[in-house]
Amino acid sequence: MSRSTEMLSLSELLPDNVVFDILTRLPVKSLIRFRCVSHSWNSTITNPIFITKHLDLASSLSDINNNGYLLFTPLRNYPDPSSTQQWTTFVYNTNRTLTQISRFEIPFPNLIIGFCNGVFCIAAKNDDSDEKDLTRSLYLWNPSIRKLKKLLATHPADRAVSGFGYHPQNNDYKILRVTFAIQQVTRKPAEAEIYTLSTDSWRKAVISVESFSGSDSGPNGSVDENYLEGIVKHFERLAMFKGSLALIVFGEDLVEMSDRCYIWMMKEYGVVESWARKSVPMKQVAEFFSCTINGELLVERFTPYQSFLFDPDSLNEEILNIPMPECMIYKPNFVESLVLLDR
Repeated sequence: MSRSTEMLSLSELLPDNVVFDILTRLPVKSLIRFRCVSHSWNSTITNPIFITKHLDLASSLSDINNNGYLLFTPLRNYPDPSSTQQWTTFVYNTNRTLTQISRFEIPFPNLIIGFCNGVFCIAAKNDDSDEKDLTRSLYLWNPSIRKLKKLLATHPADRAVSGFGYHPQNNDYKILRVTFAIQQVTRKPAEAEIYTLSTDSWRKAVISVESFSGSDSGPNGSVDENYLEGIVKHFERLAMFKGSLALIVFGEDLVEMSDRCYIWMMKEYGVVESWARKSVPMKQVAEFFSCTINGELLVERFTPYQSFLFDPDSLNEEILNIPMPECMIYKPNFVESLVLLDR
């Protein structure tokens, strides 16, 4: 008797709700194989209710005895056309060591927009597309089930900025895409559109942004307009810092003539007066990736080249023993999921 026959016989002896509960506790790779057991099992595993239940259970059982997860891809050898891009996932342990838990190849060269519940949102340029297509084509990719879904935005643009996330109240995934023109004499206002996975469609959204020119202007109306006074800014990023919205600026202090990191935190979300600033010394920063749940900054340094975690409170640095990254993402939790299996 084959393995699948044994499992089918067993399922016939158990109530449907018990089989459903057992299946929700199995890893994704096993569930993909078990779709072949029967039409009933395939129907169950690809059901949106099952997919959500499996994700909820996997998230609740996710290992909380760590400081989160690092997903990174090493810098590619661009002169080599055959070079591939790989994503590697590490657990960031409580003892500040890294443990590799997965590795997989990316289907094509891309720009990572975001990662959520086992799904990447990526922008990609295929060999048969032109440069403008890069500002239009987005993909959702779940490497655990090897599912790639192409999304074609509604209109091209000179430049586009996108964000990807999960809406828990609606149990849905959304992409916000903001486009703006940079080649026209008269600047047009920025335009926004939102993609919703459940409807597989885009809709236009109204945004209160007068200009989105891609210049180095500060966050209008959010932080004091003189927030860069006395600072030569190298670059700045928006991030979540210890649960608060933050603007993180890397630059040179003109008084001390030294490199510093300035962290503007909105203590009370939506209240402009609640912005508070913290300043710490930080030299030779080439790139900022994200913040950990403990408030450490995940950054990259020029000389000597290093990726490291920096604690703005203690000023301690933890060097990460990983290759030079092309992209790096920090997530407080990481699960493999069946999301997109029903699409």
